[in-house]
Amino acid sequence: MTKTPRRPPGEDLAALRAGLGRQAFTEPRLWPYYRTPTDGVVTRELQAEHAALTLYGLHQQSQSISMHQPGVRTGKALRALHGRFGEEAVDRRVAATVGSTTVTAFVHRLRGLVTQLRSIQQPLDYDRLMQDILRWHFPDGRSQVRRQWGLAFHTSATRTDAD
Repeated sequence: MTKTPRRPPGEDLAALRAGLGRQAFTEPRLWPYYRTPTDGVVTRELQAEHAALTLYGLHQQSQSISMHQPGVRTGKALRALHGRFGEEAVDRRVAATVGSTTVTAFVHRLRGLVTQLRSIQQPLDYDRLMQDILRWHFPDGRSQVRRQWGLAFHTSATRTDAD
């Protein structure tokens, strides 16, 4: 029997959203949600986890189904925005996001896309997103993420084996 993921209570989501635009460990309400081990230093891993948690809190707000769905790649999820927001506008926003050269800019632009994903109830895999944010710290990692997102984003809707 498959369990349907339950959505977190509103106060948990509010705690996650309280960290939006802030550095990891600066919002005490988020402390219980971190799972990345720390020795008192805010690592890149912890920063990536913080970003993913806060984006999830934003995405899950007012949703009746879970917005975290393992296996839904970000590029594929973003492609779903074409139906509501227009292909050209979505393509520009996605290009601006993956064109970011800093993690701060990348996460900031992701925030706008996540808000759009919320409006169409399109889930994505937040564990994978956290890894993508972590890889964004490194030029080779950015290249890999861009390639993966681009392939999934531009794969036709009838073809699913590449995303």
